[in-house]
Amino acid sequence: MNKQKPKILILVEGEKTDVKIMNHLLSIYGIRDHHQIVSYKTNIYVLYKKMFVNDDPDSLDLLQVLKENEKDESIKNIFDERYSDILLIFDLDPQDMDFSPDKIRRMFEYFNESTENGKLYINYPMVESYYHLRSLPDPEYNNRTVSMEELERRSYKVRVRDECLCNFRDFAQSKEECNIVIRQNLQKALYITGKRSEEFFYLPPSLDILSAQVHKMDRDGILYVLCTCVFYIIDYNPKLIDSDVDVQR
Repeated sequence: MNKQKPKILILVEGEKTDVKIMNHLLSIYGIRDHHQIVSYKTNIYVLYKKMFVNDDPDSLDLLQVLKENEKDESIKNIFDERYSDILLIFDLDPQDMDFSPDKIRRMFEYFNESTENGKLYINYPMVESYYHLRSLPDPEYNNRTVSMEELERRSYKVRVRDECLCNFRDFAQSKEECNIVIRQNLQKALYITGKRSEEFFYLPPSLDILSAQVHKMDRDGILYVLCTCVFYIIDYNPKLIDSDVDVQR
């Protein structure tokens, strides 16, 4: 991350849940003022078509692509600003007719650094995975999966609401509780990829997580529930997760 007066753009997929979750996390950790959150209002496969199908993405400017496709005139000016970092937060949505592991791999390879082309975070299967814990901590979270059948029936969001430990509004309202959510997803990412590290805040490569998830889908017709947008807090400053240290950058 750029450490000189960061001005960070976060591009999220949806208009409500995605914005709410990121606003909440940024506020809990005291870094909200550094960020501008904008909803793309459509899924990652639309962005793929805009940047990767007919063009070399290196020949394009992401912000100008976003501006050209933004219908709200009040938002267009946001894409004329200069940002130290750009984040892209999207859902895997493997039930989508345009889903392809190769598309996601290509986007991970291109959007791999926030200070350059931008950094991509993919939630499995979607951003509602943030809420999919039955307790804090949840001892069963590592084994929580979702089936392709559920996703095709569009029943996953209902399941999350039924199984979440409380209503979404009251979920993880303190820094300590958010720390647990982040740690649980980090531990699960290590579990999924079979990684081991002496460093607690080691994040498995995004491509390794994707490969493990695709293997699980191909073999068993299911994938692991995993919220990766919370990893941004670790990328921004892992010391923020230490409840005994109040660190801002």
